[in-house]
Amino acid sequence: MPPLAQAVASSGDPNLELMLKVFPAIVVILLTAGICGRLALMVMQPRVLGEMVAGVLLGPTLFGALFPEAQKAIFPAEVRPILYVLSTIGLTLYMFLVGAGLDHGARVPGEERRAGLLAASGVIPSLTLGVGAGLFLWGTLSRPDVSRVEFAFFVGGALSLTAFPMLARILYERGLENTPPGRLSLLAAAVDDALAWCLLAVLTAVHLGSGLDDALQTIVLTAGFAVLMLVVVRRLLRPLGREFARTGDLGPSAIYVVILVPLMAGWLTDWIGVYAVFGGFLAGLAMPRDPAFREALHNRMMGVVSTLLLPVFFTFSGLNTDLGGISGGTMLLAFLAIMAAGFAGKYFGCAWSMRAMGFSWRESYAVGALMNARGLMILIFINIGLFHGMITQELFAMLVLVAIITTGSALPLYKLALPERLEPGRGPERREPAQEPSPDVSVAGPVQ
Repeated sequence: MPPLAQAVASSGDPNLELMLKVFPAIVVILLTAGICGRLALMVMQPRVLGEMVAGVLLGPTLFGALFPEAQKAIFPAEVRPILYVLSTIGLTLYMFLVGAGLDHGARVPGEERRAGLLAASGVIPSLTLGVGAGLFLWGTLSRPDVSRVEFAFFVGGALSLTAFPMLARILYERGLENTPPGRLSLLAAAVDDALAWCLLAVLTAVHLGSGLDDALQTIVLTAGFAVLMLVVVRRLLRPLGREFARTGDLGPSAIYVVILVPLMAGWLTDWIGVYAVFGGFLAGLAMPRDPAFREALHNRMMGVVSTLLLPVFFTFSGLNTDLGGISGGTMLLAFLAIMAAGFAGKYFGCAWSMRAMGFSWRESYAVGALMNARGLMILIFINIGLFHGMITQELFAMLVLVAIITTGSALPLYKLALPERLEPGRGPERREPAQEPSPDVSVAGPVQ
């Protein structure tokens, strides 16, 4: 044993002992995420897909199966709560940066109505098919203390999500963020996710025994908190934007505010009962809208959040993912049913809706492919469900696999439907690919 480790062991200081266990875990996480992310870029996929796969590989599916003792040594039980805290902070700050990166420019007349139609065409079919699959598979995949209806709506809610940040990233890289299909997709994806999170709030309240009255109270409190952030807090933060406009820099005092606001908002939304990521996103929306301010915010924070904290979340999810549980005819058929329900509902629902609004079949199926990606959002959704005991490890693993497959298929299906030579209104520049969880994407343009 190295001298320092001997000294720590002899001192009996539990904090130092924990430090010596957490640091190796983080090093392994970052090395694996970096390698898998690089491999993903080599095959023309977003880096975040590789990081998602890295999390699964570090779990019981591969690392735990081949080297169980090594996995237990690197990720002992006492380290996992630390990883959970780091991942929650990372997700809260990530959603904060996503919210801060959005632009609320002028809308085209009638755009909100069409975006609402596209959102409904993505949510209703996938939710309906997911609920149907959940009702059918309840006896196979559900926990005994979860009702058939609760289980079914959880599956439907998870399948109705869209990976908004990844959608935005792809549209920006291809110069389509200001085209009609691009703008509609961005707006619809935001609506889809908001509806899914409201459904999760209701399901969580029902499952925890607080009943529909408390679920309604949670939704009302969330709406009130959103108004507070977007009206009151936004005005209070205007001096921050003016100071930045005067100095052109985010000083130490500004950074304190920028970090405290999303963490406080995350704590309050956790207290309300809708998870910290909501508070982080609302805090981002409340930030000053100046493009230069958003660029500076991204440059100061995004590297640490995306490189250090998000891979921790993917690994924390991966440690709960055992794809070995999806074995045998019954489980494989159950997975295929969930996969088919999720894919068909989003892909065809959104494509046919776009066609009904007058877009070409190529544009319609391209948007359907992008809206079908679930990326990071479904992982957050199902982690909340697993934490509250609403789903089994088997269903969790299936939905992780759904996230990976739909995310990985989004860009190939998009390119198949709409090759580069046929893309409408693509900007003159080609942007370099970047990580999926990058909020440097807005309807108005880049922040780099």
